[in-house]
Parts: sequence; structure tokens; C-alpha cells
Amino acid sequence: MSRIAFVVSDVDGTLLTKDKTLTDGAKDAVRALHEAGVGFTIVSSRPTIGMGFLIEPLAITLPVGSFNGSSIIDAQLRPIEQHLIAPHVAQRSLDVLNEFGVDIWLFTNDRWYTRNPDGEYVPHEIRAIKADPTIVADFAPHLSGACKIVGASSDAALLARCEAAMQQAVGAEATAVRSQTYYLDVTPAGHDKGTFVENIAKRLGVSTDTVATIGDMQNDLPMFARSGISFAMGNAADDVKHRATHVTDTNERDGFARAMEMILKLV
Repeated sequence: MSRIAFVVSDVDGTLLTKDKTLTDGAKDAVRALHEAGVGFTIVSSRPTIGMGFLIEPLAITLPVGSFNGSSIIDAQLRPIEQHLIAPHVAQRSLDVLNEFGVDIWLFTNDRWYTRNPDGEYVPHEIRAIKADPTIVADFAPHLSGACKIVGASSDAALLARCEAAMQQAVGAEATAVRSQTYYLDVTPAGHDKGTFVENIAKRLGVSTDTVATIGDMQNDLPMFARSGISFAMGNAADDVKHRATHVTDTNERDGFARAMEMILKLV
């Protein structure tokens, strides 16, 4: 296979442990990539405001993907390329989430909005992205700037049904997929982690065959399909593992670092 030019990693469930820790093993693995001349960046369903804490410890200089890759930002979190959900599609998404009775969040490039500060996953998200939500009574004034809409629920079966209903409701006008069993993300159509990989490869003037990707959820599958080598985490579902070229250990057992060791053997 071709020499790996750069690695694109998912964040939650992949680069970070369950308690959102970036391990020394992960930092050492990325440092080894840099020393070998292999580029490294991240792409995540996270909002832009939830990516910044990883830039410095991982010495990231390449563009970063937020909102499932529909926004491309530089290392200072400034937008390079940004896509939004059309307001009428955003409203339709809210209607579906309301119908299923799940907690709703709306993200713009620099804000997280919720109507329910006591939502089940609000404390979890605050810890994860290291930012507090802005409490609003109505999402309507923010629909024109929607980068992502999230439905949050601990009822995985309910959220799976909501995902199917959402996909039918938005059709080709948005992408609706769970980034975690408890988060359903609605993001702009035509832009995902796969298009992010293609974009960065084009910017660097390299083939996507020279890209390695690593992730753990269904929203990582588009980047698996557009890379020369792909790793599913040991904590990934079986359908995700089956779509990757390799399977590594779990995020609790430094599976990310183990995958990077394998990549470095191919350099």
C-alpha cells in the first residue's frame, strides 16, 4: 500500500477515554507520527468550541473538522469552510425531535443553545466540550446559524427510531446519524467525515489512498470508505468493525496508540 501521508482521527470513543481523558499513550503516539513526518488531525461531531483543548497537546497544525466535518477550521478555531443547515430543514428537525420527546440542542459555530439546562446529558456535554450552554426559550432566532442539531436521550431504542424518522423527514437535505448511542446529530447535507478527508487530501496534494483513519461509530464510516487504511476501535459496534480494514483495542486500553504503532510500521 501507499506510504501514509496523514492520519485523521475521531475524538470521542477513539482518541479519548470514556471520561474524556487524553492519555499519555495517545499523546506519545501522535508525537511519534509527527517525528516520522506523518501529519495528524481530528474530525468529530463535536462543535468547534469543543475541539480547542486538543490542539496544543497534540501539536495539530492541519485543518480540523467539527460538526462531523461540515465545518473546517484552522488550529486557532477560525472557520476555513463552513456549511449550515437550511433554516426550514432545521425547523423540520426540531419538529421530529419534539415528537419523540428527546432533549434538543442547537449549535452554531461558537454557541451551544438548549431550552433545558437540566437535561440528562447537559452535565456530560459540559465536561466533554468544556463549555457551558446558553439557555433560550425558543430556538427560532438561531435557526439561520445552525451548524448542528442534536437529540439526546439515554433510551437507545427510542433514539434509533428517532434516527430512522429523522432520516426520512430530512431526506437528502441534511445528514442524520448517531455519533453516540445517546446522541442523534443532524448536520448539513453533502458534508461528512469522508468529505473532510477528501478536502484535506486535496489541500495537501496527496491521494486519499495515503490517508489512515480511525473511529468507532457509524458516522466514521464515510471516512473509512475514503482512506487507504482504516481502524475501528475495539469498543465499536460489529457493523463498524466489519467496514474497517483493521480493528484495534478499546479506547480504555489505548487502542488508538496501538493503531498508530501499526501505522508507523507501514511508513
